[in-house]
Amino acid sequence: MARKSGLGKGLEALIPTEQLPLAEAGIPASAGILHVPVWQVIPNPHQPRTHIDPEELADLASSIREHGVLQPLLVTRSNKSDQYILIAGERRLLASRQAGLEQVPVILREVSEQQRVELALIENLQRADLSPLETAEAYRQLAEEYGLSHETIAERVGKSRTSVTNTLRLLKLPIEIRQALAEGNISEGHARALLGLPTSQAQIAALQTIRKKDLNVRQTEALVQLLMGQKPSTPPKSPKPPEIAEIETRLRQSLGTKVSLQPSRKGGTLTIHYYSDEELTALVEQLLRDS
Repeated sequence: MARKSGLGKGLEALIPTEQLPLAEAGIPASAGILHVPVWQVIPNPHQPRTHIDPEELADLASSIREHGVLQPLLVTRSNKSDQYILIAGERRLLASRQAGLEQVPVILREVSEQQRVELALIENLQRADLSPLETAEAYRQLAEEYGLSHETIAERVGKSRTSVTNTLRLLKLPIEIRQALAEGNISEGHARALLGLPTSQAQIAALQTIRKKDLNVRQTEALVQLLMGQKPSTPPKSPKPPEIAEIETRLRQSLGTKVSLQPSRKGGTLTIHYYSDEELTALVEQLLRDS
């Protein structure tokens, strides 16, 4: 599979985990790993992630106390001579401070403000750290503030153009629905289904029905079709047995993608979904590595 140019390669274009000339990425390199005072590294003002789980941060801080920072932070120079702006590694920076470290290892790169936004987004997407709304807001920033098309954003982050466009549409939902999505009361699938309704009032009314009847995504899609005066294409399916849903959840968390399990009287079918060539490559490598 051919390599993408520029930042579409992901963080490996900046962090020397393999012998990749940085000039090929269009980003000048400076000397290797530096150790700088932790207070000199300031957060990326364009960090797309807005929430970090306190327990996960505490666990990382405990690991750093015992083993140190195993992967250097990626930084660029600030306008102030004694400061560096973080590009990637926000959790490592916060955990290092929590662990009481005086210095942290960094890799210094000269990048533009737009590249800082892209790289922070890429890192979080690769680690599956962003919520749907955080991802949508990062896409919006790249589109509106830096003039990138949906196709270009998709190439940068290794997603399909349709995925980028659909994620951006989440920002058009009324605040009540975006809040329910942010708090985990509904899933991204619920939210995307509600986008099919023509007005905010209809979307909020449907949200109330979803909560009252505890509808799943398929049932929500049927509800939207009913409210739009359409005949549902298929009747809503009954919820899967809890043990099957639990297995799907564990597989989805492990593989980082949608997984469907359909048991039958003799065996069954396990379907693993992917949405780009990059995701397929990563899944194959992970499954072969774990085998």
